[in-house]
Amino acid sequence: MPTAYPFIDIEIDKSGLTPRVQPSSGVVALVGTTPADAAGGTAAVNVPHVVTTPDEVRTLFGADNALHKALLLALGQDLMPQKIYGVRAKGTEYAAALAALEAVDDVSVVCLAGVTDIGAENPLTGLNALRAHVEEMSLKGLRRIGVAMIDPKVEKSADYVSKVVTPALVKLKSDAGRMVLVAARGADGDVAAATAAVIAAHPPHVSLLLKQVKGVRIPKEKQYGPSEIAELSNAGINPVIDPALIPGEGLHLADGQTFSTDPAYGYIDVRRVVDHVEFLLRAGLIGSIGDARITRTGLTLLKQRTESILGGLLRDTVIAGFSVGIPVLDVLGRPESAWTEPDRDLVRTARGQRAVDIHTSITYGPAVHRLHVKLAVTY
Repeated sequence: MPTAYPFIDIEIDKSGLTPRVQPSSGVVALVGTTPADAAGGTAAVNVPHVVTTPDEVRTLFGADNALHKALLLALGQDLMPQKIYGVRAKGTEYAAALAALEAVDDVSVVCLAGVTDIGAENPLTGLNALRAHVEEMSLKGLRRIGVAMIDPKVEKSADYVSKVVTPALVKLKSDAGRMVLVAARGADGDVAAATAAVIAAHPPHVSLLLKQVKGVRIPKEKQYGPSEIAELSNAGINPVIDPALIPGEGLHLADGQTFSTDPAYGYIDVRRVVDHVEFLLRAGLIGSIGDARITRTGLTLLKQRTESILGGLLRDTVIAGFSVGIPVLDVLGRPESAWTEPDRDLVRTARGQRAVDIHTSITYGPAVHRLHVKLAVTY
């Protein structure tokens, strides 16, 4: 017989100490061309490198080229992204450089440094390569947003908006809200790269409207007038402006839209919040696969786990409300004698296929973008 000593055995279960995977919604990747010789830096072509200082940028990608300048702008914003990648492309072979990011699973925002050429769709070149990359990677589970800009060298004219909003440009629209387009006529820097860093630096639920873009200047005579701002915004493009109502000189985003065909994903924060919630649900529920049982007790625990994930988003004010429903659990919660034949079919199918549907709904409370103030004047 075993001895009684040491009377109590304790087995340590460390599973509760395993950290839950967190989404990296604040990581930006900038892809660009540098000189082919040593002046283009030490970085190999089509290899992502994390950069944290201007000196690293200069060493890896040289100086005074499009990628070098874009990375410095990304590093120079008031709020820094969690991580910044730089990728050196071979000439204008951007599709190959973007492909180098396919296995880098923490990238959330992508931009082509200094590129305004729309390019072709077959083979993919220019900004078409960027759109194709973010859409394809998002379909494969790595949700990404691409940021591009209107050519800042297009001169001011009476028909400026119709000149820049061409049929070719409209084809860059993403059905899933994966593209963001900015416009800054006369800007002396890469506004797209700066905007990509601004997007990545803010939490997903923060609207990008009136967020400041640092490190870029636009001469007063080149800046957009009120009608141009409205026309560009109506076209889904975010103008960069210097608002008179904000003290001092500084450039800000005049809107927070995606360049999308789907109005449901018309705003950047909506697209990012949906991606954020989706990631948290996937990461939080993966531990239930293979363990949660299709019983009343098992599915109750699964529902509680889902509610705890969404509850964290509610506490952080990312969402304003949520609901969780599991149809099979609703049936299992009733006495079997009260089941209808469709109820029995539902349970048999779930257990036979080992698949359970969870219906979740979230309520999102977006930021105010416009105020209508009624002013009454009396004597």
